[in-house]
This record gives sequence, C-alpha cells and structure tokens, in this order.
Amino acid sequence: MIAVIGCGNANRKDDAAGIEVIRLLRCQGDLRARDDVRLLDAGTDGMSVMYAARGCASLIIVDSSRTGSEPGSIFEVPGIELETQHVPSLNLHDFRWDHALFAGRQLYRDEFPSDVTVFLIEANDLGLGIGLSPEVDAAATSVADRVAARLASFLPTNTAGAE
Repeated sequence: MIAVIGCGNANRKDDAAGIEVIRLLRCQGDLRARDDVRLLDAGTDGMSVMYAARGCASLIIVDSSRTGSEPGSIFEVPGIELETQHVPSLNLHDFRWDHALFAGRQLYRDEFPSDVTVFLIEANDLGLGIGLSPEVDAAATSVADRVAARLASFLPTNTAGAE
C-alpha cells in the first residue's frame, strides 16, 4: 500500500496546496482503479497522517511551506529529514504531520513506512480565504503530475496469463 496524504487548511488560501494535489490525483481515473494507493486529505489533522501511514510500504506527504523562497517553489525532501518530536501541550491542533512521522515510527516501528517523501510547495498568501494563488496552483499541478508518475512506477507487476 502507498499512502499519499495532502495536508493544509482549505480556508487559508495557499495553505491548501496539499489538499489541491489530492483533489487532482483523485480526478485521475487510473489512480481511482488502484487498490494499492490510498489518497487522503488530512487537512490539519496530524493524527490522521500517523494512522493512515501505518502498514503502508511508502508514504508521500504534500503540504505548503513558508521558507522565504519564491512562491510556487517545490521542495522534495526525504521524510526522515523532517521528523520532529512533538512537545506535548493542551492543544491537539499543534500535532502536525512532522510530529506524526516521528511518533508513528516510534509507535508502529516496522509497520510504519521507511520510504517517506515530502513535497513542500512554497506559499504566497496564507491569509483567510479560499483559492490558491496562480503560482501555487501551477506548482500543485506539477506536484500532482510528479506524484502520479511515481505511483505509476509502483504499479504491481502484471501476472495475468503467467502460470
């Protein structure tokens, strides 16, 4: 199983980049027919990321970022480089996907994917509102294409007719 998880807040403009990538992937008929691919819009729920990744061989996370780079820039980063231990608080909303990677690996051990890739799309506008800026929208389409190509490379071997 391969999980592709989009994160973000759909009410904060470019923060919805990961959610848009999942929407675009869901529109691809060849992905809808695959039972080895799980597409999830996790919103801002880090716990969902941890639970959805359990038992998967590979995990791809897509989210927006704010690094000061050119809006629409795409960063592809190994998940191990972004894992962060969660500092407990009284607010579950601060348990993000980077915390989920760390916690999932600690809790689930061999049941948590070792193959984790994170795509980050540099945001332009994180203000309240709906809709992506043009450069982030274009980057989301590019990331969806890259993820689809990666998923195509994970196609199960066709054994029809081989006995």
